[in-house]
This record gives sequence, structure tokens and C-alpha cells, in this order.
Amino acid sequence: MADRATQEGDGIRTYQFPVDLSVCGVGIQVGPMGPGRTWHEDAPLDRVHRIDFHVVMFFNGGPVSHMVDFAEYRARAGDVLWIRPGQVHRFSRSSEYRGTVLTMQPGFLPRATVEATGLYRYDLPPLLHPDADGLAGLRASLVQLQREYEDTTTLPLSLHTAVLRHSLTAFLLRLGHLAASSAEVARDHADTTFTRFRDAVEQGFATNHSVSAYADALGYSRRTLVRAVRAATGETPKGFIDKRVVLEAKRLLAHTDLPIGRVGAAVGFPDAANFSKFFHQHTDTPPAAFRAELR
Repeated sequence: MADRATQEGDGIRTYQFPVDLSVCGVGIQVGPMGPGRTWHEDAPLDRVHRIDFHVVMFFNGGPVSHMVDFAEYRARAGDVLWIRPGQVHRFSRSSEYRGTVLTMQPGFLPRATVEATGLYRYDLPPLLHPDADGLAGLRASLVQLQREYEDTTTLPLSLHTAVLRHSLTAFLLRLGHLAASSAEVARDHADTTFTRFRDAVEQGFATNHSVSAYADALGYSRRTLVRAVRAATGETPKGFIDKRVVLEAKRLLAHTDLPIGRVGAAVGFPDAANFSKFFHQHTDTPPAAFRAELR
């Protein structure tokens, strides 16, 4: 069997979408979760890793504990867990995963659909708790998608794939709406000031920690940026930047053997002492101690 895991430049193990395991080799998989079966047969359940595709777990049992980007989420029957490409996560060996899991390869859907469904809204929470009506709609949509996925004889492959894209889009539109509503960010999503800042930080956090620099690059006053970020997240722009830097530092400390100094340099701290001070200030733990606790 081909190795579907790669080692990124930062040393974190990343698992690729297993195309050969999907029905007819299409860019999605839909199937049951159960004892001994997860979204990827090669990935170790109790080891942290990244994925390069989307995973949506629809639970009909629980509780289940699952770590996503160093936060533990506890899912119960009727909950949905959405893990996006690049996020670090870990299964819980003590939990029984029961329900339906959908995996989707990036590029399976056209760009317009990706934008409409919010596939890369990393600011949205991974764990969703739909109400009764939302749950019924999601279940019906997922059942239809699974039915189309498993029906490989009615249509030729090209039409089968097209129908899958439409069915998947219907499901993801519901899911994306639920995610936005759950986080109460529908209004914030329309706030281009915050979304432009968020995207700029995602691109530049490894080298740029300056609120003023981001404001200048985006063409906003510092006051405007502060107001927009606080309205969207409750945080200051500086707090938002620092939070992203800390997250990446945790990823590198936990999942690579890079020296502390190189971890600091990778997130914008050429001086190892300054990085250690920054990390300790934001986590109450020195970098070396944080790494040791996870090994």
C-alpha cells in the first residue's frame, strides 16, 4: 500500500487523503465510524498529526473526547466535529467513535462552492451542536449524500461524480450555516476589516507581530483595526496575533524535534531567549517543559 503520509518542512506528520480507499476513486468518502475504524486506516489513533483534507464526524453516540489544535472537545450524540486541512488533532483511545464520517479532498469542489460553504473558515469552532431542526436537516442531507456515494451502478462515473458534488454542496451549505450561527459570527464574516486582518495574520504571523504594520499594509488606522478585531473576537489585534504565534509554537514543540531556538525562529523570534520569555508569558510554561510534558 502506498504511503499516504508526508513529513512537512516543520517535521509534523501529515496524512494525505486516501483516494484509493474511496469508492470509484472519487474525492470524498462517506461511511460509518465504529470500533477499530476511523477516517484513515494508517493514522495512529493516539498520536497527534495533521491532515491535508477535511474530516466531518457526525456522532450518534458518545461522549467522545477529541483534541483539535491543543483544545479538547467533548462530543455527544447529535454533535458534529469539523476538522480542516492543516489542523493538528488526535483521537482519544478511551472513546468509542460511533456515527458517520465524511472526508473530502481539497479541490473536489469548485472555488465558488468553497467560498459559499466557508470550507476554510478557521475562525469557526470545530465542535457544533445543532438544534433539533438543524440536526434533522443535516441528517437528511448526509443520508442522501451517502446513498449517492454508495450507488455506483445507476450512473456513469462522470455523472456519478457530478451528483456527488451537488449532494456534498447541499450538505456543506447546511453545515457552514450551522458553524457560522453557532459561533455568532455571521455578522463578523461580512466585516471585511476583520477578515482581511485575519487572513493577513495567517499569512504573516511567522515574521510580522506588529499591529501597526498590519494596519498600514491593509490601509486601516490602528483604531479601526482594534475596533473590528474586538467586535469579531473579543480580543485586541495584538492578542489575536500572539494567540496564533503561540499555537504554531505549540505545534512545533509537540510534533517536531527542532531545537527551541529554531522553533522560535520559525515563529518570528530570532533570539531564543526572547522566544522562551514570550512563550512562558503566554502559557505559564517554558518551551522545554511544554515539550517534555507531551513526551
